[in-house]
Amino acid sequence: MAKKPTAPPPHPDLAVVKAETGFSRFLQLDVVHFRHRLFSGEWSGERVYDVLRRGDAVAILLYDPERDSVVLVEQFRLPPLYAGFSPWQIEPVAGLVDEGESYEDVARRETREEADVEPLGELIPIQRYSPSPGDSDEATMLFCGRVDARQAEGIHGLPEEHEDIRVAVKTVAEIETMLDAGQIDTGHTLICLYWLLRHRDRLRQDWLGG
Repeated sequence: MAKKPTAPPPHPDLAVVKAETGFSRFLQLDVVHFRHRLFSGEWSGERVYDVLRRGDAVAILLYDPERDSVVLVEQFRLPPLYAGFSPWQIEPVAGLVDEGESYEDVARRETREEADVEPLGELIPIQRYSPSPGDSDEATMLFCGRVDARQAEGIHGLPEEHEDIRVAVKTVAEIETMLDAGQIDTGHTLICLYWLLRHRDRLRQDWLGG
């Protein structure tokens, strides 16, 4: 991973005292000493934050309006285990943005790599959001894309990255049951699925023409 600039971008409500990189490998951890403007208009005392520099990511919810089904992926995730969740997580296709890639490029690339399907037509932007603003600079762009769920099956991923990713096709009825039972643990997955439930009728009308 290329080293990211250590200091945050300038902002009128921020005064950086010192910024240094404490660790850098696949992820980068920066230590930032700073002051910020208070609601009173005064300035805070010096604060110190450890900032995990993960960068831009993309997730895409793959929806088949004809079969009213969602194509998700399941894989082993170590960090949720620390929080008491199952390490086997069901999520949308997702990945990090490499230098020079657009969000849509990443969404389409990851769809091919993780689910071995191709989105049909244009992608629909859902929103860009900050998953963990208290400790990370990660910003995730969410999309919805149309697919043919009949083509979605099997285990995929890049062998050189030791990926072992299984496709999981769920009907919207199954998704509603999983949501009600609290069986979805990750923020980007929850946002995408609740967005789909809100916009599902419009998507089916737009994509199916009636």
